[in-house]
Amino acid sequence: MIIGITGTKGAGKGIVAEILREKGFFYLSTSDEVRKEAIEMGINNYTIKDLQDIGNKIREKFGKGELVKRCLKEAREKKDIVIDGIRNLGEIQEIKKQNGIIIGVDAPVEKRFERILARKRESDPKTLEEFKKMEERDFGIGEKEEGQQVKLCLENSDYLILNDSSIETLKTKVEYILLKETTKEESINRGEGITNYKRPSWDEYFMEVCKTIAKRATCDRGRSGCVIAKNNHLLVAGYVGSPKGFPHCDEVGHLFKKIIHEDGKVTTHCVRTIHAEQNAICQAAKLGISIEGATLYCKMTPCRTCAMMIINSGIKRVVCEKKYHAAKESEEMFERAGIELVYFEDKVEEYKNQ
Repeated sequence: MIIGITGTKGAGKGIVAEILREKGFFYLSTSDEVRKEAIEMGINNYTIKDLQDIGNKIREKFGKGELVKRCLKEAREKKDIVIDGIRNLGEIQEIKKQNGIIIGVDAPVEKRFERILARKRESDPKTLEEFKKMEERDFGIGEKEEGQQVKLCLENSDYLILNDSSIETLKTKVEYILLKETTKEESINRGEGITNYKRPSWDEYFMEVCKTIAKRATCDRGRSGCVIAKNNHLLVAGYVGSPKGFPHCDEVGHLFKKIIHEDGKVTTHCVRTIHAEQNAICQAAKLGISIEGATLYCKMTPCRTCAMMIINSGIKRVVCEKKYHAAKESEEMFERAGIELVYFEDKVEEYKNQ
């Protein structure tokens, strides 16, 4: 997958690129290519204007998609590539030729100016008025076809992210785009074409979210996640982990205790962590969110303790990916409480008893 990033100064293009790098994308930047050209020209203490001028000259001499071509040449056989600094429609067209997509990033001008001041670069404008004046050229005012066209690039983006909140929110937006594009790519690779793409049901959708949340779990004996939703809206989520402020299994190891069952069977359990279902219900209590009448999604049949909490919290439906090997007691409790229990797969989740 090839992703080009365009956007206004201070909007957070670099952060979006970094998020993609963390997900395995090979990073390239048209700005880096312009800086290389500046150094070759003997210009070391360059300003934003210098870089804009040099970038324009490269596009005038070699073509409007030249900077992207140079980036792709460096990437060679890399599978997933992110190219930052897209500023001209010719660069977008070059990425489109490779079946790539464009993500535009923007934010309110005042917030972007605050971010510019915070990075403390000598070449950056020092007042909001100077910042707005500098942006006029970025937006294409007074520019030729080979010049800066950020406004047009934003208008021609496949996705537009408004980065006016937290980094966590920004990550969620990027992950949504990746999920959507990956699903589309898989569909095309199967020869089905996008018109035959099958949207997931709400249960499938929330279960996929549940699986993603499980990646945050901190006990390798069962990295589980949980989502509680109502009226097709996600309310809260939780994953397996130690109480707040306590060490995690992944850091200090497991805390085992043996349980003797009525039939004499002995099983070993890690008691350092709180189950995903419990964490999700606690999160709802902490935030004052009512989960009465909601649906809970989880990896496998909840244990007896989780089942009791689910019953008392007013949850009316439980959807599990698989069965737990000792599911009978919880199943009977749910049946008695009138709670619908649904399994995606009639398989028993393997459990490490050591």
